[in-house]
Amino acid sequence: MSRDNTRFLISQVAGSVDRLRGLLLEPLRMSRASGFFQLGFVRALVCGTVIATQTVLAADQAPQVPPLQVPIDQLDGIQRATLILDSYSYTPRHVIVQAGKPVELLLTSITTITPHNFVLKNDAEGLSIERDVSAGRTVTVQFTVKKPGLYPFYCDKKLLFFPSHQEKGMEGVLEVR
Repeated sequence: MSRDNTRFLISQVAGSVDRLRGLLLEPLRMSRASGFFQLGFVRALVCGTVIATQTVLAADQAPQVPPLQVPIDQLDGIQRATLILDSYSYTPRHVIVQAGKPVELLLTSITTITPHNFVLKNDAEGLSIERDVSAGRTVTVQFTVKKPGLYPFYCDKKLLFFPSHQEKGMEGVLEVR
């Protein structure tokens, strides 16, 4: 092999490694920038050998959204709001409603695979709401809370031995005034 051919092969391999590194690390950069918990594996194969394996954990925080004061519809008196169910978070996670007025929540899942649910229970108030929300679907829940107070809601889905969605931060509070 001539010297020029060797130089050409080395530059091809170096260029291929740079392209491979770019393909592997670009999703890593996006996951760190997204601000959501993600678990990814980065592996590079060169000549059939694994040269790097790395676990990537992005920040485990949902975007901070101020509490939602739900207005009362003047026509029918119902307080309507939409909650977005994403990867281990509700947005908004703090919803404020008035006591004694009907509440209608539109629960919209924007995940592509992971199913979630909405659990709101309070025995003293007679609340027992459990609604499954499949990935990419929307469901509606209706209820009326008569007493002011703070009522936690959460997702209790869990996969095998992993932490539940609630343990990963998928919870919020319904504030009744």
